Amino acid sequence: MRPMRPTVLLFDIDGTLVTTGGAGRRSISRAFEKLYRRSDACSSFSLSGMTDRAIVRKAMGIIGVEPRPEAIDELLATYLSLLAEEVKQAVDRDYFVHAGMREAVIEARGRPGMAVGIGTGNVREGARIKLERVGIYDQFSFGGFGCDHEDRVELIRHGARCGAKLLDAPLEECRVVVIGDTPKDVAAAKGIGALCIGVGTGQFTPAALLEAGADFAFPDFTAGGALDALLQDR
Repeated sequence: MRPMRPTVLLFDIDGTLVTTGGAGRRSISRAFEKLYRRSDACSSFSLSGMTDRAIVRKAMGIIGVEPRPEAIDELLATYLSLLAEEVKQAVDRDYFVHAGMREAVIEARGRPGMAVGIGTGNVREGARIKLERVGIYDQFSFGGFGCDHEDRVELIRHGARCGAKLLDAPLEECRVVVIGDTPKDVAAAKGIGALCIGVGTGQFTPAALLEAGADFAFPDFTAGGALDALLQDR
């Protein structure tokens, strides 16, 4: 089945592709403890759907640290070293690929005219660490990452452009689909005029994601219609 248009798929990571059992939050809290002796810097807000740099910027403001670019870079470098430790130590029951996701990615990669990438607030190295643990990082040949832009709309736009380039097609002629688990994923998709498929594998229900503007929403990717929504032009 060949899609009617060149298609760029952008998968979010946390809560969408995988659950990490809180490895990211623990790592960033440990980084703030190590550098600023404040393990509570991120305790007052949800990290869901935020980019890594935006998380650090907000947390620094909360604890009264000036969010200079070099300070953010230092914190993220510390975070990544701690993330590698946390991911390595995580137990399998808490760290897994969500139902149907591995199969959906493999199926999409086998279709002509489809570019399968990542659209995530994680910086690229954080994405690698998280996805290599479950053996799927090498399934994605491009992406929009938190190190490409602090704003989620713009990093999704960057990922879409990379996918279109791989397909050798103008972006405006491509079908772009963002797959995510938060209203921020939905807003980012709509910010670039893309379709959004919501999955209720994070903190938000399919109903909440539809209310936020998702074009489709499913409990997970084993649900009837999920794969068709991903692969078929509508």
